[in-house]
Amino acid sequence: MSGSARNTPFTTNNAGIPVESDEHSLTIGDTGPILLQDHYLIEKMAQFNRERVPERVVHAKGGGAYGTFHVTNDVSQFTKAALFQPGTTTQLLARFSTVAGEQGSPDTWRDPRGFALKFYTEQGNYDLVGNNTPVFFVRDPMKFQDFIRSQKRRPDNGLRDNDMQWDFWTLSPESAHMVTWLMGDRGVPRTWRHMNGYGSHTYMWVNGGGEKFWIKYHIKTDQGIEFLTQAEADALAGEDPDLHRRDLYEAIARGDAPSWTMSVQVMPFEDAADYRFNPFDLTKVWPHGDYPLIEVGRMTLDRNPEDFFVHVEQAAFEPSSLVPGIGPSPDKMLLGRLFSYPDTHRYRIGPNYQQLPPNRPHAPVASYAKDGPMRYEPSGTARPYAPNSYGGPAADTARFGDPAGWAATGEMVREAYKLHAEDDDWGQAGTMVRRVLDDAARERLVANVSGHLANGVTAPVLSRALQYWRNIDKEVGDRIATRVNGG
Repeated sequence: MSGSARNTPFTTNNAGIPVESDEHSLTIGDTGPILLQDHYLIEKMAQFNRERVPERVVHAKGGGAYGTFHVTNDVSQFTKAALFQPGTTTQLLARFSTVAGEQGSPDTWRDPRGFALKFYTEQGNYDLVGNNTPVFFVRDPMKFQDFIRSQKRRPDNGLRDNDMQWDFWTLSPESAHMVTWLMGDRGVPRTWRHMNGYGSHTYMWVNGGGEKFWIKYHIKTDQGIEFLTQAEADALAGEDPDLHRRDLYEAIARGDAPSWTMSVQVMPFEDAADYRFNPFDLTKVWPHGDYPLIEVGRMTLDRNPEDFFVHVEQAAFEPSSLVPGIGPSPDKMLLGRLFSYPDTHRYRIGPNYQQLPPNRPHAPVASYAKDGPMRYEPSGTARPYAPNSYGGPAADTARFGDPAGWAATGEMVREAYKLHAEDDDWGQAGTMVRRVLDDAARERLVANVSGHLANGVTAPVLSRALQYWRNIDKEVGDRIATRVNGG
């Protein structure tokens, strides 16, 4: 019976040509050699050999969904960015992920979670690429590659190694605040729907009058914060390693669309120079008593991708995608990421990655980029160079000639990076242990850390790790030491 008679589509090759068989190669007789002219067989084998792109070096295991962002408060006094103007609704793509694990790793490993958003604004894509933590392990991009390698697998035996992790952390005291987050309850969210997101870095907002502000993003779950204990996470890693990916997909499929409320902290531009610590330091948070949260809007995820590979694996987020009204700050880690993210996309999925469906802007593109592998949209320019006399795109300097930048504020940047009274590495981590965690959470922190240290961490790293925790909080450090080795 033909495909049309069965009311099902017939199989074609990638050029849309009907194929003769789904099951049998073209041979001479029933047992003869396969013929080179069986181009469909060759196409199937060649396509299969190439159907995986290299996985991400970090954030390899993840999932995502589409949705909308709706502005619920007027923040136009701080930014002219189109997506944050009153009443605006913008389509978006979100991707959540673990940091250190590979594609096949369990969702419930103790690890930070990536929280990446792509807003399809009327002035191009805006990517907010953050984590489920407001801080990070290091503050200088020179150390980022080393940090990631310390969390991955050893080159000699291919195994992950707690000793290697603590070796790096204890030699990098700026990691203390982030490690305290990681080893606490939020180190393993119950689901992606039950975790917060943060821009983590300090960014710049510029309003319509050219005034500049420093801001930090907070994207708080409307479902409530929930976490897994270490015992629960360990059990679930074996029972359902795709727990978080499955949960998001099934929640949206049943109509239970998760949402998050975005707020920002706003620091007047001039405050940065003499604030009590470096406000661009990625290992620090701004106290809410100094800069309270201001609501911006609500994000809702209500549409699963029709194809996981196309829309999630090929999704490319980059902090350098900054729309008018939003710019970077002097945060060194952020400045390093402005280069590293698009560069890794060009390697992983090719130089024309922005033409793929999840990355394609919804706004018109008038770029002078041309050629390269897998390019299928012509530049649309009369001549592939600028300036030209043949009607090619021209920069609108009058409209966009005052970018959100801080190049002319060198003295302010130098002041911000001078030594401040509260620039130490242990203070905020200690405050978190003593004032944010309750007794039960502190006990779980002690159990999590001591269990991690007891699993393969050896001298001299172990002794440094115990001192590391005593530097954060002596009582908690002593309790960890007692658990690990009796003192």
